[in-house]
Amino acid sequence: MDDSSEKSSSSSSSLPESSSQPTTAFERWRRKAMLVTGLGVTEEERLADLRIHQTRNCEKTKNYLMNYSPAVVFMLQHLKNSGCPVPPQNVLCAPCDWTRAGGFSPDPGAVVLCSGHFFSQKHMEHTLMHELVHMYDHCKFKVDWNDLRHHACSEIRANSLSGDCRYTRELRRGFASFSKQHQACVRRRAAISVAANPACPDVAAAEKAVNEVWDSCFSDTRPFDEIY
Repeated sequence: MDDSSEKSSSSSSSLPESSSQPTTAFERWRRKAMLVTGLGVTEEERLADLRIHQTRNCEKTKNYLMNYSPAVVFMLQHLKNSGCPVPPQNVLCAPCDWTRAGGFSPDPGAVVLCSGHFFSQKHMEHTLMHELVHMYDHCKFKVDWNDLRHHACSEIRANSLSGDCRYTRELRRGFASFSKQHQACVRRRAAISVAANPACPDVAAAEKAVNEVWDSCFSDTRPFDEIY
């Protein structure tokens, strides 16, 4: 702690004040180099700069997907047709804890994409699709998220239709199976999500809810004709 404080104070005379912005191209380059290397800046400044960079990249990829991903555009059109249009500002890029890559908030109907949590554009696409399926279910079927069976059904559909359970994604997670891999992934991930519901008493109740609605919800691929 003392070493970092000394480093910061010794460089203060050669750096602009943290509250002021570099005014020339050279100063901006110099400031960026210091943030990348960590020389002459605090860890808090580096983390703040990293979050800004991650959020900017997240927004750029999000906008691309909302305009050019066939699956995402398809979902957005069906949400609009169902009376629930999703403007870009309702898909937010923001810092999150490391336990998730995204989330859906029924009120006011927004999707959160976790900046810095995506290892590829395809990963973000799958995450966005997952949350848009939740949004579609909430809009179309009036899901009660405190009802474990309702929640389980939407999780089954979201994991099955989003691409979350493709073979390559499962390999990355350390799961490999040549028999009913997709179904096993959907069941496992749906149960984990339902177990995290504050209304769920335990893992057994989550698994029970998934099992009770499995047949009807796994076969329901709306608005797709089949699992894409």
